[in-house]
Amino acid sequence: MILVTPSPTIIRPMDVHDLDQVLSIEQASSSHPWTLSMFRDELLQRESRAYIVAEQEERIVGFGGLMVALDEGHITNIAVLPTARRAGLATRLLLHLTRTAIARSVKAMTLEVRVANRPAQALYVRFGYVPAGVRPKYYADNNEDALIYWAHDIDTAGYGLRLAAIAERLELRPAGEPA
Repeated sequence: MILVTPSPTIIRPMDVHDLDQVLSIEQASSSHPWTLSMFRDELLQRESRAYIVAEQEERIVGFGGLMVALDEGHITNIAVLPTARRAGLATRLLLHLTRTAIARSVKAMTLEVRVANRPAQALYVRFGYVPAGVRPKYYADNNEDALIYWAHDIDTAGYGLRLAAIAERLELRPAGEPA
């Protein structure tokens, strides 16, 4: 039996030199993509933002963003190149962003997700997010509602155990099995 292992993934801070590749992923992932100037503006706000990329073989295959306000964090976006999906990259990105939020003294995290995006919802539930409301017609491209998710008490030992279990599952996952 031959096992094919994916290329090692490096998670690192996003910088302006990454934006061409990030925009390609954003455009392939969103029907109403962020613009270059939106990403540039976010990168300038280092005190309250954290943007990261997932890189394989010097190619960006995913990215994610975090906004921090006081003791709350907001996942602004997570996107993975369509050809690289179902390999645990979104899980790795969210794990890194969550650990970054905890390091910045965040106690609760929130995000919005399309009602129809079941795979993303399943990912967020694994991280302890629960639905807390709806933003009607949130997405301008098709007026789809957004579900508002929250994860509370992310600074506790119990949540730390959840993150450790997620990280362990990523490391033990056979190649090709979704995270």
